[in-house]
Order: sequence, then C-alpha cells, then structure tokens
Amino acid sequence: MDFVFASEPGPGRPNEDHVVVSATFAVVLDGVTQLPDLDTGCVHDPIWLVRELGACLVEALTRAPTAPLDDSLAEAIGRLRGRHQGLCDLSNPNSPSSTVAILRERSGQVDYLVLCDSSVVFEDRTGITVVHDDRTDGLPAYDRHTVARLRNRPGGFWVASTDPAAATEAVTGSVALDGLRRMLVCTDGVSRLTEFFGLSWTDVFQLAERSGPRAVIDTVREYESNRPGLLTRPGRGRVKRHDDATLVVLRTGRMNR
Repeated sequence: MDFVFASEPGPGRPNEDHVVVSATFAVVLDGVTQLPDLDTGCVHDPIWLVRELGACLVEALTRAPTAPLDDSLAEAIGRLRGRHQGLCDLSNPNSPSSTVAILRERSGQVDYLVLCDSSVVFEDRTGITVVHDDRTDGLPAYDRHTVARLRNRPGGFWVASTDPAAATEAVTGSVALDGLRRMLVCTDGVSRLTEFFGLSWTDVFQLAERSGPRAVIDTVREYESNRPGLLTRPGRGRVKRHDDATLVVLRTGRMNR
C-alpha cells in the first residue's frame, strides 16, 4: 500500500501524536494530554506511551498479519504493560493513555480499527463513510474526576492505556479494495476541520490529493489562528486553540476511478 502522511505538534509544544507506516499497515496514535499536577501513578508521559505502544503494535501486526485488529491491539497493550517495568501504578485511572486508529491491507480489503476520538474516513461506490468513536461526547461532565471514573468503564469511554480489555471496545470493520476511491486516518487535530470549521470530508480529501497532507495541517493552523471563536462544543465550552495534528492518506491504483 502507498501511504503519505504528515504530523505536527500544536505550536510551542511537543508532539504527542505518533504515526507508523509499513507496506501493509498504518498506525496513528494520539496521546491524551495530561492535566497539570495530575497524579498518574506513572513515571512516563504520553510521548513515551505512544512510541512504546506503536512499537508494540508493530510487533503484534507483524507477528500475526491476519489476526483481528482488536486482538492485535489487546496483545500490544499487554506488551506495553511489561514495558513499565514495575515502576508504575498501573491501577491508577489517570495512567497515560492514547487513542488508536489502524489501517491494514489483507486479502483484497482494508481492515480498520478506531478507539476513542481519532477517525477513519473512506469513499467507495456508496459514498463517504466516517468511522468515529464518539463515546467521549456523551460524558455527563468533563472534569478530571468524572473522566477518571468513566475511563475504560461501561457507560463511559475507552482508550488504550493499561487494560488490554479496552481493545474489545474498539470500532472495527473492513472495506473492499475493489471500488475504494480514497481513504484516510487522522487524529482529532485534523478532524476539527469538519467538526468546527465547516469543511466537508470531500474538501479534506481534495486538498490532500491536490497539495498533500501537510497542506491539510497548514489549513488547520490557519483556521485555528483566524477563527478561534469556532472552537466550541455545546455543553463543553471552548476547546484548546491548537492541537497536535496527524493525517495519513492511503493511495492505491484503484483510487480515483
């Protein structure tokens, strides 16, 4: 498979996104930014977590290239637990965590997985499909205590952290390569173009195809700088002005037919 990608931190901060691509799969991770003075029980930060989880996913996807993606993610989280090397309290509900999005080619199709608020978007003969795990949108409150109480719990939301069972809650599926026109995977730093700034996914695809993934992220930064008042969610108020942004675009010979 032919992937093109770009990843950029929010201005003035390190990048907590992480991307890994190979000939047959792409992995996109978005580390959850930790609130100031939050007790995580862990000596590691989100950057360490996304890099280590990425490495564990590469091991799992390479070792078992046809296994269900949620099984591969569960295996990777299990391996990640061992990389804390007994230094951390893995029962702490605020342990570093990450969203996960995966694409994988297998036997004439592309398998996908989404856990938490990254997105997979594709267009085939039936139109555009957006695969998004929106369970974070339905929380009763967004203070640190409520989020900790509902993270990786029924009725709450699910994210990759210390519990391999979270992988079973991922949104998964497959789409046939035959008839697939275009496909992308991105973190919420890119999907804010459609969530807040009024672009369509067709607009995003066209911009990526015309000028590349970097141009999509540049467009995000332009909107963040020039129209910050649009960065508001009903019931939650303003979101941060800038976010890490990662976009992977899949190109195949069948696309654009």
